[in-house]
Amino acid sequence: MGEGNLYEFVNNSYKRRKRETAREGCKKQMSTETKKVNLELEIDTSTVDSSKNRYQGLIDMARAVDAWRIFPRLFLTVYIILLYKCVIWYMNLGAPTMEQSGLISIVVGAGAAWFGLYTGTSKSKK
Repeated sequence: MGEGNLYEFVNNSYKRRKRETAREGCKKQMSTETKKVNLELEIDTSTVDSSKNRYQGLIDMARAVDAWRIFPRLFLTVYIILLYKCVIWYMNLGAPTMEQSGLISIVVGAGAAWFGLYTGTSKSKK
């Protein structure tokens, strides 16, 4: 092998390696540019509010007041006191008038309505 042949051999090897490297780079570049991927994705679209309700204490208290029926019992207690005072007043009158008798009649009739509402309503369980 002469000196020229050695030079041509190294030069050709260098050019060949350069071309192969260029082709591989081109292939890598092309593969990243033209690569297509199919994806299947499941998305849960239901909305879930995971935050705590800052009014939960008040809601629990309202449910307890509703379950214990505090307000109907309080109203009936006030009515019983009113009825007692009215009856005592009426019985202490010497000669009650028509208006005074009408007042007592209305107070007693309201008691029947209150009692009917109290016993007729009950908490419905869900």
